[in-house]
Amino acid sequence: MNLRLFIQRGLIFAVSCIGMVWGGSALPTSAVADHFGYLEARLLHPETFDPNILALKLESPATKDLSDCDNHAQTALLLTEMRLAEAALRAGELAEFDQRSLSMDVRARRVLGCVPRDSYVWLLAFSVYVLHGQLNEQSFKLLAMSYDTSPNEAWIAIRRNIVALPLVLVVPQPLQDKILTEFQQLVRNGFRHEASQSYSGASRAVQSLLRPRIEQLDADLQKSLWDEIAKNLSYRNQS
Repeated sequence: MNLRLFIQRGLIFAVSCIGMVWGGSALPTSAVADHFGYLEARLLHPETFDPNILALKLESPATKDLSDCDNHAQTALLLTEMRLAEAALRAGELAEFDQRSLSMDVRARRVLGCVPRDSYVWLLAFSVYVLHGQLNEQSFKLLAMSYDTSPNEAWIAIRRNIVALPLVLVVPQPLQDKILTEFQQLVRNGFRHEASQSYSGASRAVQSLLRPRIEQLDADLQKSLWDEIAKNLSYRNQS
C-alpha cells in the first residue's frame, strides 16, 4: 500500500472523531444556515451519510451567501468537508482528498480571520495538517491556539483530547503538558468515561505518560477511572 495512504488512514480515524462527537447544539443556527439543517443527522452518524448528497449541498449556491463570520454555519461546512475528505481517503482518492483538505484549510483561515477566538475551528485547522502528516512548528501553533482560546470548555476539551493525545510524544514540551493536564482535568470534571476511552486507545508509550498524571488524582477518582478502563478492556476482549 502507498506509504502516504497508510499513514493518512491511521490519522483520519482520530481526526474524524471530532465530527462524530460534535454536539447538535453547536450546529448551524443562522437563518441562512437553516438550509443546512439536515446535516445534523448526517454529521452525527457518519456511517450512514451519502457523500454525493453532502458534496451537492457543499457546492450549492446557498453556501456562497454564507458570511465567513457565521462560524456555526461555516463549522458545519468544515465538518462536511471533513466527511468528504475521509471518504476520499478511504477510497484511495488522494487527489480528491488533497482538494478537500485544501478547501478546509482555506475555509478555516477565513473563519478565523473573522472569529479569531473560535477554539474549535483552530482545532479543525490543526487537524488538516495532521491529516497530511505535517507535524511541525506551524501546525503545533494551531493546536496551541485552540488551548489558549478555550482552556476550560469541556465539550472542546473532550474533542481536543481525542486528536491531541495520540500525538503527545511528538509535540513540544509546553503542549505536551497542556495535553496531559487536560486529560487530568477531564477526569476531575466528571468525564471519566471519555478519559478512559482515550487511555484505553492510547499506545503503551502514551499510557506511560498518563499513569503519573492519574496517580496525582485523589484515590476515589483514580479508582473510578481504573474501573472504567477495566470495563473498556473487558468489552474489547469480548468483541
